[in-house]
Amino acid sequence: MAMSGGVDSSVAAALLKDQGFKVIGITLKTWGYDEVPKHESGCCSLEAIYSARNVSVQLDIPHYTLDFTDRFNETVIENFISEYLDGKTPNPCVLCNKTIKWGAMLEKAESLGADFIATGHYARVKYSPDTGRYNVAVSADLNKDQSYALWQITQYGLSKTLFPLGGYTKPEIRKIASKLGLKSAELPDSQEICFVPNDNYRELLESRKPELLNQLEGGQIVYKDTTIGEHKGYPYYTIGQRRGLGVSIGKPVYVNKIDPEKNLIYVDDEKSLYTKRFNVKDINLMLHERIENEIDAGVKIRYKDLQNPAKIKQISDDIIEVSFKTPRKAVTPGQSAVFYDGDNVIGGGIINEILE
Repeated sequence: MAMSGGVDSSVAAALLKDQGFKVIGITLKTWGYDEVPKHESGCCSLEAIYSARNVSVQLDIPHYTLDFTDRFNETVIENFISEYLDGKTPNPCVLCNKTIKWGAMLEKAESLGADFIATGHYARVKYSPDTGRYNVAVSADLNKDQSYALWQITQYGLSKTLFPLGGYTKPEIRKIASKLGLKSAELPDSQEICFVPNDNYRELLESRKPELLNQLEGGQIVYKDTTIGEHKGYPYYTIGQRRGLGVSIGKPVYVNKIDPEKNLIYVDDEKSLYTKRFNVKDINLMLHERIENEIDAGVKIRYKDLQNPAKIKQISDDIIEVSFKTPRKAVTPGQSAVFYDGDNVIGGGIINEILE
């Protein structure tokens, strides 16, 4: 059981024990108290580790802290930085789920003889006897549903996964925690990326790539082929951004393209942000081994997005093309697009090219 010290994973561990599982609590140290920039709170802080250990003592289950710092740095953080330097906006939680929780942690769990890994995600796992395939499905609490961030889990990973909170709402989980007297019952939810303190990724980039980022300052901000200002470094901007541009032309303008090779930020009117067609790469499919024909799907292009009607068509082993029924605002390269058939995740991919 992956235990962050928060209320969700704490109650998940309690539910599993109540169901008769022999539970081993594991806290993953990937980032935290000894890193620069300083990060005193969050899922990898000393406070979080102590909280997870205290809950494990309360539940009378063994607890271990595993140090995956090197692997996390090599995969998640390096990818995060390289994507921004490539002019994209990454989603590190998706990659962490794939490489750390359903990578390093699953390997460790199996070495300990565990039959399953479990997390406190609000999601469900389904299995179809007809197809022999597993898929992630949305949770009972649509406000907390985390299925969007789980699209990269493999079929093997899903076969080894339990989501104890999938049938509960967040208020129900807090009530269970209070009844059990868990110290994590009233802990607030973490809202930031674990290795980006104060939700300020600029600090992280500057600490890792100071010389490179200094060279990127002073590039041009371009509006309809006209230079209207200078930017502070293209990695600090994202598609759809309006605030903090430092330009004024008498009307709102938005970032609609980032060109890392020429060190340019392009801005335009709001209507330029709407996209009808794009493709995704690095795909992972759950409901189907391959999409043979164009199919209907509900598509999310960001974590808190709603499902929007679209057609999806698999172009190659690694590319799917998406065509929205109605154009969507700020489709952002580097983010995940996740495809749904009702409550079921069809699969997903990394937004790659804007086509129309």
